[in-house]
Parts: sequence; C-alpha cells; structure tokens
Amino acid sequence: MEAKSVKAILFDLDNTLIETSGAGEVALQKTRELLKSKLSLDDDAICSIFDKFKQKLLHESSDRLPGTSQDDVRVCHWEESIAETIGRCSISDLASQCYYMWKNSRLEVLCLTPEVRNLLKQLRSRYKLLLLTNGDAQTQREKVEAVKCEEFFDAVVIAGDHAEQKPFPSIFQLCFDQLEVEAQECVMVGDNLDTDIQGGFNAGVRATVWIHRAERTSLDGPVKPDYTIPTVLDLPGVLAQLQ
Repeated sequence: MEAKSVKAILFDLDNTLIETSGAGEVALQKTRELLKSKLSLDDDAICSIFDKFKQKLLHESSDRLPGTSQDDVRVCHWEESIAETIGRCSISDLASQCYYMWKNSRLEVLCLTPEVRNLLKQLRSRYKLLLLTNGDAQTQREKVEAVKCEEFFDAVVIAGDHAEQKPFPSIFQLCFDQLEVEAQECVMVGDNLDTDIQGGFNAGVRATVWIHRAERTSLDGPVKPDYTIPTVLDLPGVLAQLQ
C-alpha cells in the first residue's frame, strides 16, 4: 500500500522543544543557595534533600485530595524531603520558599529559542502542528504559557486533562480528530522512547522521530524509532525523506 503524504506533526514539549532538564538544574542551584542561607547544612545534606525531592516528583500521583492544588502537593514534597534529611519538623515556611523558588526559577529559564521558533513557523506553512505533552495539567499549562508557544500550533493537548496520556492510543486519536487527519498522515516527534516513540507506534503514525542527545538515554531497549536526530532543528531533513 502506498504511504500517505505527511500532513501533520505532533510535538512533545519537554526536552524536545524546550530544555526542561537544563532549566530544572538552574532552578535547583538557586534553591540550593536558598537552603544554604537558611540552614547550616553541608553539600551532602543538600544533595540528599534534592534527591528525595526528585524521587517524590517521579512517583507523584495524579490523584489529589479535593481542594488540594499541585502547588500544595509539591510544597509537601519539599517539606518531607527536608524533614527526612535533617530530622526536624515545623519547616513548612521554608518548604514553601523552596518550592516557589524552584518553580518560578524554572519557568523563568524555560523558552523557545529563536531557532526553534523559526522552525515552527516554517513547518506550519506546510503542515498542521499539534503540541502533545504529558504531565500534570497545571504544571504543563504553566510551561506552555511561560514559553508563549500556543501561537505556533493548530492545537495544544495537555494529556493530564484527559483519562489517558502517552503512550495510550486514545490520546493520539484525540489529536488526530482535532487536526482532522489520519494516523498515517502524522509524524510524532519526542525525546521519550516509552511515551513519545512507543505511543506513536501504538497509534499507528507514519513515522516516529526520536530527539536523542548523546548524554541521555541510549537506544538499547525494545523501542526502535524510525528516525533519530540530536536536535529538533534537524527535523526538516527527516521530513524531506518522507515526501
């Protein structure tokens, strides 16, 4: 069967279009300085607090008590991480300061580079573009607003607003429906093998494109992308091959 022409591109957000990991490191460094100014801790203790906080983020549940915001949950992450490290309670004020320092510093650093903005403008003249991002709805919406990227897309889908996230086919089908295209007319671009690339395969897209920087995950698992590039700026070369 002859392959359909590409009509649409689905983009992941974090570490695909914006450098979330790098922004997170900047935010943690600023929070480190805050902790050092407030507590007499050595570097090992502060690293322990950060490691505990990162683990709590990784294992964070999307289920929250009624009336509890994502901000409330993450202030609690900081409070628990500090208390578990120093063995002291009654630090809620410091935990709140740490959280908002981390959150606001990260959002301030996040951006679409001029090169990525130009790429999206060029692509949108030929293709329909959709942003599909996993994660807590509030957190992801704040990132989208911070980097002012909605103008470059025909639609923005924050999977946290829906019953299933990538790699489930249902969230991809919602994207196809919004763009009024078929799966085989779409390309999925992202940095995560398990969600972006596997999700693209599950949904039956025309091609998957993995953004792989040398210092990150190696390609040694069962998920094999159709194309691998070091930066999203190399995407036009892949699209040329798909014509």
